Amino acid sequence: MEENGEEKLIAVARHIAKTLGHNESMADDILQIFSNFDGRFSREKLSDKMVGAAGEDLRACASIAQTLESLERQISQYVAADHPIWSDSADSSAFLDSIDELNATIRYWTPMAAADKTISAYLIRADEFMQQAMFRLEEEFRLLMERGGESFQLTRPYGNGDATRNQWFDCDDDEEEDDDNQIPVAQPLTDYDVVIDALPAGTISDLHEIAKRMVAAGFANECARVYSSCRSEFIEESISRLGLQELSIEEVQKMQWQELEDEIEKWIKASNVALRILYPSERRLCDRVFFGFSSAADLSFMEVCRGSTIQILNFADAVAIGSRSPERLFKILDLFETLRDLMPEFESNFSDQYCIVMRNNALAIWKRLGEAIRGIFMELENLIRRDPAKAPVPYGGLHPITRYVMNYLRAACRSRETLEQVFEENVKIVLPLKDCSSLSDQIAWIMGLLESNLEMKSKIYGDSALSSVFMMNNGRYIAQKVKDSELGSLLGDDWVRKHSAKIKQFHMNYQRSSWNKVLDVLKVEKPLPMKEKIKLFNTYFEDIYKTQSQWIIFDEQHRKELRMSLAKLVIPAYGNFIERFMNSPEVGKHPHRCIKYSVKDIEAQINDFFQGAALSSGSRK
Repeated sequence: MEENGEEKLIAVARHIAKTLGHNESMADDILQIFSNFDGRFSREKLSDKMVGAAGEDLRACASIAQTLESLERQISQYVAADHPIWSDSADSSAFLDSIDELNATIRYWTPMAAADKTISAYLIRADEFMQQAMFRLEEEFRLLMERGGESFQLTRPYGNGDATRNQWFDCDDDEEEDDDNQIPVAQPLTDYDVVIDALPAGTISDLHEIAKRMVAAGFANECARVYSSCRSEFIEESISRLGLQELSIEEVQKMQWQELEDEIEKWIKASNVALRILYPSERRLCDRVFFGFSSAADLSFMEVCRGSTIQILNFADAVAIGSRSPERLFKILDLFETLRDLMPEFESNFSDQYCIVMRNNALAIWKRLGEAIRGIFMELENLIRRDPAKAPVPYGGLHPITRYVMNYLRAACRSRETLEQVFEENVKIVLPLKDCSSLSDQIAWIMGLLESNLEMKSKIYGDSALSSVFMMNNGRYIAQKVKDSELGSLLGDDWVRKHSAKIKQFHMNYQRSSWNKVLDVLKVEKPLPMKEKIKLFNTYFEDIYKTQSQWIIFDEQHRKELRMSLAKLVIPAYGNFIERFMNSPEVGKHPHRCIKYSVKDIEAQINDFFQGAALSSGSRK
């Protein structure tokens, strides 16, 4: 035990002498001081120990020097090679083995570098040489990816890859002659059950071996960068070939609407292909190349997809924050539905830490599209409010605002499920306790605005009967559009009943304002001579015929119903009056000479009512 302690003490003294002695004479002086201080520190013991330690240090330095010299000879021939190393499997294996040995050497000697400046100097040299090797590996990695990309395939889980490839990719004859510059890219598909085998299995294996060395040497970011630079080019060119242009937000907002509609169609196709085919295939490739290195795989995948994802999302965002013109609703609905349906793909493709920003941006832009849809409905309300009550529609016909709004709402409600989702989301934000269909409320509100607007317009006719005809026409058209679409179930039976009651009221108003005066003349209790009564009737009826034969009831069934109701109202009263007239003593012997219109004549003329000005001149069809 004492002997062991003495050895430790001598080792400490030896280390002090070695450390403090910058030259041989200084070391001897220090040894002499130790020897005089304690007999155990004799010069002989200390010198033997120091000679042994020095020998060990010399042997260590010789070992690392010899190892590095050997590795430098092996690796430098590959670093300086003027041909691809991976063109020969023996060369690539030897190169990787040498890099493994160099890396192992650096790891082994690194703990000793702090205590030995010579070893530290050798390690600096080794690191510099490792860096040169990594630069060459990076170049080989790039070459492998570029060559491998020339022979990629598409496959289905249970299908024929070659047949699928022909549907997706085509190259002009001129392009096929220039293989070095050819970038195979994707073509439109409607079937997304496809996986891109972008690189051959052997190439992927080689890339993995390179990536493993680069990550081990601390060059993971460099490896990810070269990987993403190659693969992002494929993605971006594929999306470009699908027709989606790289446009700024300002360029999108300056587009004419028809041009923008075409771009939206291209966006829908490109986005589906990117999220359902290109990105999952890239995720699969990243995971294979960087197998075992999840952080490097995630970083590489993010860098590959970032540019194209930003392009896709920026376009949708530009549309979302653009004009709220009602004509844009249907295409924005297409955008909203596409992004909504792709959200699971955003979640699955961009699930790691590096991609979370892209996933969150997609969600935010999808919500902004919902805000745009709600904004469009607000603009539709403003359009109805602002529609002026200027010149009346000729002959009480259908007003353009009625036709526009009803056809618009009917078309919009074909996307009822989406609209309910949009408006219910708004209810959660604005009125979290509201328990009803927000879309139903929105449609009912718009219908109320339309009816108020029409009532305002009806007043400019100056003829209450014609005003009622105008309201009947527009009310009937509204009822038909509601009945034949999703509007009916949205508005509900109660709304339909109330609206039908309004149309009946307009009908009654029309009859009262047009025919009460005529029918009053025919009544028995009217204190007028019979001949005076028939003259007044003829005058009143002719005035009505002159005007109302030019009025329009646009719906044929409604026109028939209205004529029938008039015939039931007028014909019996007129027939009873003619019978009394023929038998009246005050008329004289030839009463028929005073009768200008027979019952059949009145009936025939009623059948001419509501044909419109063109038809009243004899051009009825």
